Amino acid sequence: SLFLHTRKKMRLLLFLIIFQCAINSVKTHSASNPNFILMMADDLGIGDLGCYGNRTLRTPNIDRLAGEGVTLTQHIAASPLCTPSRAAFLTGRYAIRSGMAAFSRVGVFLFSASSGGLPSEEITFSKLLKQRGYATALIGKFWHLGMNCESSNDFCHHPLSHGFDYFYGLTVTNFRDCKPGQGSVFLKGVQKSLIIPIQITGITLISLAIVHYVGILKVPFRALGYCLLITTILLAILILFFYNFRHMNCFLMRDHHVIQQPLSYENLTQRMTKEAVQFIGRNSDAPFLLVLSYLHVHTALYASKNFRGKSNHGLYGDAVEEMDWSVGQVLDVLEKYHLSDKTLVYFTSDQGAHVEEISSSGEVHGGYNGIYKGGKSTNWEGGIRVPGLLRWSGVIQAGAYVDEPTSNMDLFPTIVKLANAQLPADRIIDGHDLMPLLQGKVTRSKHEFLFHYCNAYLNAVRWHPRNSESVWKVFFFTPNFSPEDSNGCHDSHVCFCHEGFITWHDPPLLFDLSRDPEEKVVLTPETETRFYEILRVINLAVDNHTRSLRAVPDQLSWDNLLWKPWLQLCCSSLFESCYCDYDSEGSLLGGHSG
Repeated sequence: SLFLHTRKKMRLLLFLIIFQCAINSVKTHSASNPNFILMMADDLGIGDLGCYGNRTLRTPNIDRLAGEGVTLTQHIAASPLCTPSRAAFLTGRYAIRSGMAAFSRVGVFLFSASSGGLPSEEITFSKLLKQRGYATALIGKFWHLGMNCESSNDFCHHPLSHGFDYFYGLTVTNFRDCKPGQGSVFLKGVQKSLIIPIQITGITLISLAIVHYVGILKVPFRALGYCLLITTILLAILILFFYNFRHMNCFLMRDHHVIQQPLSYENLTQRMTKEAVQFIGRNSDAPFLLVLSYLHVHTALYASKNFRGKSNHGLYGDAVEEMDWSVGQVLDVLEKYHLSDKTLVYFTSDQGAHVEEISSSGEVHGGYNGIYKGGKSTNWEGGIRVPGLLRWSGVIQAGAYVDEPTSNMDLFPTIVKLANAQLPADRIIDGHDLMPLLQGKVTRSKHEFLFHYCNAYLNAVRWHPRNSESVWKVFFFTPNFSPEDSNGCHDSHVCFCHEGFITWHDPPLLFDLSRDPEEKVVLTPETETRFYEILRVINLAVDNHTRSLRAVPDQLSWDNLLWKPWLQLCCSSLFESCYCDYDSEGSLLGGHSG
């Protein structure tokens, strides 16, 4: 009987050991293969959120993320412009490495029928997670990284060619031109660009006519007439193109198919939120990656009926509060399927607020960057310091703050490692794994240096010495604000990186962000004894960084940026103005089952 009793005890002990191993296995699986929801706003200011100090806009759901997770207070976008920032986010690499940083004045893709885009050789986190068996979806505006190369259906740059199983959204961006009554960014730009050439052409033609009339020089009137006719035709085609821009460029896609052309803003956020919620529901039993990229709060601003006129900050505030509602819907569906402790949730913005955005009626349509100087398209802190919120219930700290330099490029190695995928060994990855910081295992960021590019030009460098609390930042050149005493480039609508729009500094401007985050006090050899030593270390880092760069095709060259008619997507025909709507309520909305 003693023998039998001992055997029973042994069996019980063995059962408990096996049971514990099974539990540990489940926990390990959950911790090593979590779901990922990455939410990105467009042009949202860090000062627009309650968790970053705003007291007049209501963002309870985004603030909830902060309360239940980690708030990064020095989270830096890899670029102050959409295209390079998003390319860096997806690949974990500075955009200059993939050719997604422009040497021309235009730093983003403007047309869906351009041939440039994120090269197929680039490895995105979505590609690596898909290889690991993850369901992957991109919903919203996110892309802005090209679509076709040589034909209107090769989709070489499309999200589905970069690791996403499912796409619902816009391939370019949200322009004022896309929403009737909001004005035209392009016509305004064309008018500014053409006014001098038109004046020169007019003066030349009149001068030739006078010279011919006086008899000094005989000019064939037929040649003059042809010149005038060709100029008029070209001008008419250009104006006609931009007046039809909405139909050509503003459309909604599901996977490879155009489902709404032109785009309708009616309940657009609700439609995108519904797509996100349904994707989570379809994949609640398997690991998934969802990138949810809001059109909010890039102009053209919009808000649905339930939110219009409800905030204290006009249409901009309405859009922020509607986006916050959408974030709440996503968090609620995670709770519904008991996925909160299995899902890493991230919220950010692609760059800072566009401070120059003002409507034709004078209403401010740009956001608030808090205490930080400048905004979108500049490397002042207001242009690159963005919200950074991460939540993973039970795994990372709740209600914690990290005041170390981090980058949106850090998401690449973080989620790739958590998914047990291999980081590419054949290329430099500029991001660093965030998990040690998020779990409080370390207190220092691995980013000793961060390089701030204005398009393809190295504009500024951040240095956080390993043995110091200081965060030094140097500017090699700065944008010329207009008016001079303002906080942006209001005369040109955005700041540029080229001669005539910038001021070079020799020696570079030096700031200590740990004491002066507003970048108000320029340090000099008289006020900072280590001035030249700091510049020496930073210049050495710049040399090392520059040597690590490789020549790659320029995806934002003029040739790649220009509109190409043979790449234009049209869901009906040009004679029908490329019109279709398969995404209205009761039609295809929510009809995807894959």
